[in-house]
Amino acid sequence: MGVKGLQYFMETCYPDTCLHVDLRQLAAAHAKAHPDMMPTMVVDGMACLRYWYRCEAWVHGGQWQEYMHFLHKFVDAFKVSGLRLVFYFDSTIEEQKRAEWVKRRLRVNQDIARIFNHLKNRHQQPDRKMFCLPSGLASFSTFACKSLGQETYCSVREGDYEIAEYALCNNCIGILSQDTDFIIYDTVPYMSIAKLRLEDMTTVQYSREKLCHILKLQKSDLPFLACILGNDIVPEHQLQNLRKSVLSLYGKKHPGDKVQAAAEFINSHCPNSDETRISTLHLSKVDMEVVEKGIQSYLLPGQTSPWLDRSLPLPKQVCVMEKYLNKDILQAAKERHIQAEGFMIYNVLQYGVVECSNTLEDEELGLPPQAILYQPLREHIYSILLPSSYGETVSVQEWFVFPGNPLKEPQKVYPKPLNLPEGTPDLTTLWFGNATEVKSIRVSAFLAVFDLQDFTEDLKSFDTTLVAVICLVAYIATQAKHFSVEDIDAYLSQAVCIRYKSHTELQHMRVPQVDPRAVHLGSLFVRGLTYLIAANSACGVPFPMNELMPWKMFDGLLFHSKYLQAHSGCAKEELLEGNPTWVSLFLTLRDLVLRVCRRHGSTVRSFPCRLQHGRPMDGEFHREWEPQFFSTLDGSHRQQPRGPDFHMQGRHYRPRSSTRHPNRRYHLAPRWPQ
Repeated sequence: MGVKGLQYFMETCYPDTCLHVDLRQLAAAHAKAHPDMMPTMVVDGMACLRYWYRCEAWVHGGQWQEYMHFLHKFVDAFKVSGLRLVFYFDSTIEEQKRAEWVKRRLRVNQDIARIFNHLKNRHQQPDRKMFCLPSGLASFSTFACKSLGQETYCSVREGDYEIAEYALCNNCIGILSQDTDFIIYDTVPYMSIAKLRLEDMTTVQYSREKLCHILKLQKSDLPFLACILGNDIVPEHQLQNLRKSVLSLYGKKHPGDKVQAAAEFINSHCPNSDETRISTLHLSKVDMEVVEKGIQSYLLPGQTSPWLDRSLPLPKQVCVMEKYLNKDILQAAKERHIQAEGFMIYNVLQYGVVECSNTLEDEELGLPPQAILYQPLREHIYSILLPSSYGETVSVQEWFVFPGNPLKEPQKVYPKPLNLPEGTPDLTTLWFGNATEVKSIRVSAFLAVFDLQDFTEDLKSFDTTLVAVICLVAYIATQAKHFSVEDIDAYLSQAVCIRYKSHTELQHMRVPQVDPRAVHLGSLFVRGLTYLIAANSACGVPFPMNELMPWKMFDGLLFHSKYLQAHSGCAKEELLEGNPTWVSLFLTLRDLVLRVCRRHGSTVRSFPCRLQHGRPMDGEFHREWEPQFFSTLDGSHRQQPRGPDFHMQGRHYRPRSSTRHPNRRYHLAPRWPQ
């Protein structure tokens, strides 16, 4: 993130540009100078996620109660220091940054593949060098900050721009981030989240004033410097001729010298009288437009640049769905989005585009990617938001990251009407209706998103959190072919047990080994929660949002433990830790989920597996999973097939043609039957 090479240059080549600051002293000085104004720090939420997620376990789907506990400590430390926090989360990918976003997402896909290779070979979580944020962390962190009583916003345009603008207009003492773009913006001081020490409230401030002094530049030159070095707006493949010219004229030997060379190039093109500097560069028309857009992206309201021949208008937000929706809906969606009260809805209504970043999932485990598994659910959500009209077929463009998707273009996904007798409810009614019957309409629409409209009465006896668990587990069980009763037991037993555990107890949990398939299933559940929140938003919030959060119903380590237990064939009493009340609740949930599956024509079979420690079988390869049984279509179970009547085919045990039973389907890990 930020300007390429600038962080290295300041920290390594000129450490004097990095000032150690005491935030408590800054707050006290600000309060003295402005007694009527609370000292405020603007927090770049997206840049802080790695700092906030300090949980030792990270591959299992997220340690959400532990994460919330640290966030609480973070907020309290600033409060005690006399500082008010304002959180901003970037929730829009501007098209001019799409190429760089795709590049990073594909690179993270490779990192995730390495993580799963490590899990398969060693059956333990990798060290922090391979760390990957739990799926959905950014989405849930907005709700987490709000739940802690913090002022929290989601951006409607480039997040860095809104942060820099807010901080400048509100006389904040600084921006807490890890993004060198905030050195380029002419705004308040930029301070490092990575260097922050909560115990003494100190960090490092990157001084743009000292940087300009060293480079002999004006602050107004910094946007052009950023364009030459490269950033998200001007990636490496653009302005290549200009960069070659800079390096050939002012060639250096060390990485940080590129910054010095770019500064010397800028200084050598000083204008004569009133001539604007950009006209002296003799750039091609294409490069000229790139530079102009790059510089303009850093100019806050009221600011100008001597490098621009003309003042470019800010890019206008074009609402592609405007003709399908009334203005009240669009305005409400925008307001709720800005106030961080929803997920995904605004981007669908404003741009008709949705993005989803990387998920910890592995295509070799036989489980579907979350993007594919949850597509029917999203189609229902789109049908609520985008009612068909004017005889046109409306679609949403999805940029969803999963293994095997090259992200060369978005996938067009079309709305699918809810299966309700009265049809899909009107969005105006769902969002603004006040009649007593609207509540039941909202609930019915929400359940219909998960095709659970026939189970409304059954679900009334459960609280909101358990309703969410049932919706997700039942949905996964009916949509995923490669799903077993043991998987259901793991999900549900975890959801029951977590209700009675503290963050301290969960934090000290350990699992004897890490199973790649359980990692995938953990991420699958948490990612599903983001769509469940989107469904709740689309349906007019029939359920309280704070009851749908992962820290209310999921813990990665606890789920992993229950998964290993369930697949070892342990008794239900052991799975529920010997508590009869827990067992009773678990069996009630289990019965309902299995009834939903039968109603949808899905037969979920028992298929327990044991994790092996890399023991070679038949001398062919190291299997990670060895099924204890295989299931037949008539419901009977047999011991795993061995001997001359079965042979290896790839990574499968296959019956030889002469012994294949016409009414028998063999379920063998790690790949399940298609």
